[in-house]
Amino acid sequence: MLLAERCESERLRQIIKELQRHRFGRKAETLPEEQMLLGLEDVEQVVAFGEAEQDESAPDGRAARARKRRINRGALPQHLPRIEVVVDVDDRTCPCCKGDLHRIGEDRSERLDMVPAQFRVLVTRRPKHACRSCEDGVVQAPAPARLIEGGLPTEATIAQVLVSKYADHLPLYRQAQIYARQGIDLDRSTLADWVGQAAWHLRPLHERLLGKLKQRSKLFADETTMPVLDPGRGRTKTGQLWAYAADDRPWGGADPPGVVYVYAPDRKAERPIAHLDGFKGILQVDGYAGYRKLAERGDVQLAFCWAHMRRNFYELATPGPAPIASEALKRIAEFYAIEKDIRGRSAEERRLIRQQKSQPLANAFEQWLRAKLGLISQKGKLAEAIRYALSRWEGLTRFIDDGRIELDNNAVERSIRPIALNRKNALFAGSDGGAEHWAAIASLIETCKLNDVDPLAYLTDVLTRIVNSHPNSEIDQLLPWAYRRQDLKAVA
Repeated sequence: MLLAERCESERLRQIIKELQRHRFGRKAETLPEEQMLLGLEDVEQVVAFGEAEQDESAPDGRAARARKRRINRGALPQHLPRIEVVVDVDDRTCPCCKGDLHRIGEDRSERLDMVPAQFRVLVTRRPKHACRSCEDGVVQAPAPARLIEGGLPTEATIAQVLVSKYADHLPLYRQAQIYARQGIDLDRSTLADWVGQAAWHLRPLHERLLGKLKQRSKLFADETTMPVLDPGRGRTKTGQLWAYAADDRPWGGADPPGVVYVYAPDRKAERPIAHLDGFKGILQVDGYAGYRKLAERGDVQLAFCWAHMRRNFYELATPGPAPIASEALKRIAEFYAIEKDIRGRSAEERRLIRQQKSQPLANAFEQWLRAKLGLISQKGKLAEAIRYALSRWEGLTRFIDDGRIELDNNAVERSIRPIALNRKNALFAGSDGGAEHWAAIASLIETCKLNDVDPLAYLTDVLTRIVNSHPNSEIDQLLPWAYRRQDLKAVA
């Protein structure tokens, strides 16, 4: 009886520590890169302030720092337009003999300049022509097609609104405030109308992107919450944004990376089954039990995420001394060290090295986990963490025999971060339809970013082609990875 009470007390203490960490502690296991860069910004500003202060009193030091900057700054991109300014002497007479000076060379330097974004008005004039000898027959060129019939914006303007909202995380009301500073009064509802119109035209691309990803042999999957306004209840409801990603770059695969988001009003297991209908291959996921129903159909094999498994031990080791949890973290770190060395190698090379190095570690780790499970209370959080790992051991170790599989699901989780940031700024989607628009446009923008394609130039060109009746049979030409940087220079 006393032993049971002690075990229960220890379990409750661990729960309290976990709640305290979630309430007051750092959420992430590692410090986010953005957070570190934010701190470094202030430090670098202080250093620059000190250098400027020194320049006033020590001109020699200023010249030395200027030389250092010229050496380290590199060259500005060649595609940027050059505006040359010639700074020449006023008097070209020799101060000694009063003869004419002749040019023997020049010093050339480049600085990065910026022209603030500004609106302009495109005026389309369509002259009318008629025959003086005939009563009828006025001839006029047809009006160019527009995405918004009778509306103000060009396709480039709509693309800018989309990129600002879904890539730069600026809600529409903030964009309206920015435009108002330039004297352009655009109501938020007007911008919302533009976004809705664009989302409707981009819907086939979103569907095609999902279809192309389902043809791959391996995908990542994850989901995140999506608050959606529920007017009938006067509050928001919790929908789900499912993310499906493909990224073969770690093992040198030829297929381009991509990610597609699909909105659903709930987190039922039927959602990924419907989304991935027709997919056959390996699906790398977290520990959500709903994916098991997808695997039961026989076409999909699940590979589980070591980062999620590790997180259970990390939460136990962080609050205080926890020898077993700390030892588990050390053993997991050995797998990640191997992965770091083989990243970028072919799938076959990775498989051979994993069988040689990772397999013995996995066998020893499994035996160690089973041994420790028999020595601890079965009701504690540590036992839950160990059972989580052992119950998914086949999926966790599937990477050893397949070089295409990653150790964790971080590839798709990185694609969810922009969604989370946008969600934080926008607070919620206005409706289920708005959440679907969010998913469609964000899929194209994030796939652009994965393929090093400028989203603004891409969306401008794609919307223009769609408006001008791009054939549906050639829709693959409009997918983000079909664009290359040189193809977009003329559009930007």
